[in-house]
Amino acid sequence: MPVDQHSDPFVPLDPFEEQLSAGLRQAGGVFETDRAALVTAGALKGRRRLLRRRAAVVGGAASLALVGLGGALLLPGGGSAHQDGAEVGSSTPSATSTPAPAPVSGDDLIRTLEKLLPHGKFSKAEARGTDEPPAPYVHLVYDDGKGAAAVGVSLARVEPGSDEARQATECPGKAFAHYDACSTTRLPDASVVMVLQGYEYPDRRVDTKWWSAELVTPTGQHVSVSEWNAAAEKDSPVTRAEPPLSADRLRKLAAASAWRDAIDSMPEDTAEPTAQPTGSDTAVAVPIAPMLRSLLPKRKFTVSEDSGDDSGFGYLVVDDGMGKSLVQVNVQGDMSDVAGDLFGSGAKTLPDGTKVAVHQEPSEKGGAGAVMWTVDTLRSDGRRVVISELNSGAPHDDATRRTPALSIEELRAIALSPKWWQ
Repeated sequence: MPVDQHSDPFVPLDPFEEQLSAGLRQAGGVFETDRAALVTAGALKGRRRLLRRRAAVVGGAASLALVGLGGALLLPGGGSAHQDGAEVGSSTPSATSTPAPAPVSGDDLIRTLEKLLPHGKFSKAEARGTDEPPAPYVHLVYDDGKGAAAVGVSLARVEPGSDEARQATECPGKAFAHYDACSTTRLPDASVVMVLQGYEYPDRRVDTKWWSAELVTPTGQHVSVSEWNAAAEKDSPVTRAEPPLSADRLRKLAAASAWRDAIDSMPEDTAEPTAQPTGSDTAVAVPIAPMLRSLLPKRKFTVSEDSGDDSGFGYLVVDDGMGKSLVQVNVQGDMSDVAGDLFGSGAKTLPDGTKVAVHQEPSEKGGAGAVMWTVDTLRSDGRRVVISELNSGAPHDDATRRTPALSIEELRAIALSPKWWQ
């Protein structure tokens, strides 16, 4: 999972990477081993989730899905017998917490995946059982006679009704995740499953396809399935035109009750809840995209995509008639302790103590001619608003115009608006 992290902390070509790192720091400094995956994800709804899941599927850190949830999670109870994956939604977990069944070993998970896949040859299987930290997964190479393909399943819990649970089954914005098709389905037992047919690399520099299914049950069981049209997710030749399982088969595989039984056998998380900032340390949960839209300069803009009602981070893809421009905003609280890292000697301090830094640089991840303009602001009480824009409609695309749609002064006015804190 290659990550292009900039080495100079005083030139934040992608300030949202810093925001996510700070978020991990505030959450207790955990998950350092997969910080790169989270950094790559930015703070975007969907793309962040997809990359975390990808890390989990290949055995990296399935438990990353629990970042920021805090507290003990509800343990689904009542295991059911293993059933064929075609029986979608046939298992309804109990709403009450019961002692976990016996752990499911990695070998058992391998046998389960082989049983649920159509007839074929299997190789290079590896797995981690439900009692092995950080979280269980199974990954193997499957060949149905039409070419070898990597297939993986990861298992976890999410807090029922949480943003993490909701975002896991939402199709991501196309500004950050290139894909051909995506759909979300509610099953008879009220579980929700999202199936996405996309690509391994956002810039599609190779033809490796990555198709996935993400299922969350009402009690927080979280099943992630991924498949590729190659024997490995990266650095492996494409072996077939498409991954072996259709969207419907992916959906059925994710819904197989065997995975829910395995999740039921996972030890309950007994960690103490992470203390959350209170009072003036907490950023007000303003939906970013609607607020950003209201703060755009008073001239005609067409908005082709936005981040919905997400708070903390949001974006718009705008066009003033001269080409698309991606505009992103982060709103954070309690960031005073990293002021020295974020604001170097070139930053200005306003009379009220607010620090302002401006950066105009080539886009590290962008295509031909892409540039990123950033205005980063930090108030004296630690409240931070950082806004960036590209002269393209997506981070990996070629430039659609010579410069971004908004001027630096317009970016500055948006970042310094008091409306972010109402």
